[in-house]
Amino acid sequence: MRLLKSFLVSLSAVVFFTFNTLSASAADIVDTAVEAGSFETLVTAVKAADLVDTLKGEGPYTVFAPTDEAFAALPEGTVESLLQPENKAKLTSILLYHVAAGNVTSDQIQAGSLKSAEGSNLSITVDEGVKVDNANVVKADIEADNGVIHVVDQVLLP
Repeated sequence: MRLLKSFLVSLSAVVFFTFNTLSASAADIVDTAVEAGSFETLVTAVKAADLVDTLKGEGPYTVFAPTDEAFAALPEGTVESLLQPENKAKLTSILLYHVAAGNVTSDQIQAGSLKSAEGSNLSITVDEGVKVDNANVVKADIEADNGVIHVVDQVLLP
């Protein structure tokens, strides 16, 4: 009986350690978006623009990630058109407009502007919730090991 009890205690310690080790390791921006399940269109676009390696890179990055619903709200045919190889430059520009250098968490966001990786400034307001341009931040601070994701309800256009 003692041997069985000792074995079970040891086994539970191994399971606890393994679970905590696995859950403690964060994923990069791309993997975090994939795991969230509500960014399928964004991930498809990131792949089409060849930005996967960039967003899996060291960073840190702050990404204002539009949901699938935000992409669906664009005029009919817009997403399909942007995913065409001949529109890769435009798609890349739009996606990079959603990215800023650094790890800017919700407690660090201030009214003003934030330079996007595309090169233009994002307009930030914090009066009635955080807005980036005209998009509302609907969920903040989804942490990744190379940055942070803030979910927005609209696709941002430079």
